[in-house]
Amino acid sequence: MKVPENLKYTKDHEWLKVEGNEALVGISDYAQHELGDIVFIEVETVGEILQKGESFGTIEAVKTVSDMFMPVGGEVLAFNDALTSKPETLNQDPYDAGWVVRIKITNPDEVNQLLSAADYGKLIQG
Repeated sequence: MKVPENLKYTKDHEWLKVEGNEALVGISDYAQHELGDIVFIEVETVGEILQKGESFGTIEAVKTVSDMFMPVGGEVLAFNDALTSKPETLNQDPYDAGWVVRIKITNPDEVNQLLSAADYGKLIQG
């Protein structure tokens, strides 16, 4: 499983890539592997301000549907529209082309509460 060092992670298997006061959010390699073939993704929260832990969308795989949760509080600025026609991108490239939303971080202190790559690696190894 890939766990890039430059990202922060949640126990719910989302990742956060901070870029100034904005960030990209996606699901981890571990999450996409556990879900299996991803067939649909829905995000209807663009323009909304959500708190840390609130659902910003759903991801549907062949076997299950799961919520995706905000790693930190923020305003959902954009959805990766490419995932609408190619949701399998989340399986193929979860950390780059497979980003899900761009957010404006409302509480930068929450970033420090997220897991480092090393800590996340320990979590998924059990």
